[in-house]
Amino acid sequence: MKRDHGEKLYYRIGEVSRIVGVKPHVIRYWEQEFKLKPRRGAGSQRRYTKEDMERLLTIKRLLYEEGFTIAGAKRRLREMAREGGYRKLMQELIDELKEIRDILD
Repeated sequence: MKRDHGEKLYYRIGEVSRIVGVKPHVIRYWEQEFKLKPRRGAGSQRRYTKEDMERLLTIKRLLYEEGFTIAGAKRRLREMAREGGYRKLMQELIDELKEIRDILD
């Protein structure tokens, strides 16, 4: 299945392996360690989304480029998720305050 602009919605593990730059068995191992859950297609084939690949690329960067251990990478991913949640909350508060300011002006 493809999107209108040619980007695929789902990728098979071989495609993800080439894009991310690690072997399929590494991806399967990371699925277990980092609790990734790609969708399953016909015959239980893994089907990865772009978001799945972004997460795999982040894991690869943490492990291979930044030198984190598996446990350290897990902690960093949790921190990143919290930071993202805080940023979203802060942006929502800023937007609400701007709306209130506009109403008062």
